[in-house]
Amino acid sequence: MNVKGLLGAAGLAVLLPALAAAQKTTYDYDKTAPFTAYRTYALMQGTSSGDPLVDARIIAALEDQLTLKGLSKTSTSPDVNVLFHVAFDKEKDISTYSTGPMYGGYGWGWGGGWGSTTTNVRVREIVVGTLAIDVVDASRKQVVWRGLGTKQVDSDADAADRDKSIAKAVAKIMRNYPPVTDGD
Repeated sequence: MNVKGLLGAAGLAVLLPALAAAQKTTYDYDKTAPFTAYRTYALMQGTSSGDPLVDARIIAALEDQLTLKGLSKTSTSPDVNVLFHVAFDKEKDISTYSTGPMYGGYGWGWGGGWGSTTTNVRVREIVVGTLAIDVVDASRKQVVWRGLGTKQVDSDADAADRDKSIAKAVAKIMRNYPPVTDGD
């Protein structure tokens, strides 16, 4: 990757903070996994955002959520390994606004009018961030649960907003862990 690409990736990584408000989330899981037997976890290396401060926020939010779910952190023989992946994508946002001639009963009849029509088209590139959280059965070495969150990135967020936004994003992604299975 060239310097321009690295700077672009680093710039995008700084923008991650806003994955919460209108965030779209989804999850999937292995229906044969023994979720009630999972009691301990270890965090593993996934795909970094490229920003150590953002990564630290994600890790802290994950640890909070896993504790709320009744899991304890361990460094030896965990039941599950938990890792996260961060990715960014650019999308185009196109908006138009038109102003035009007046129509109707002012002497010109149907379809008449005066003046010219002006249409303003605004195209802007927006950055969309995706946060994936994987829960891997440590003994089987298989993903048993995956949660995804996707949202437009807020480039104007300050550090406090980033803390809140990332915590909300992780909580929203993790709300369906452990999944409710037919046997529950």
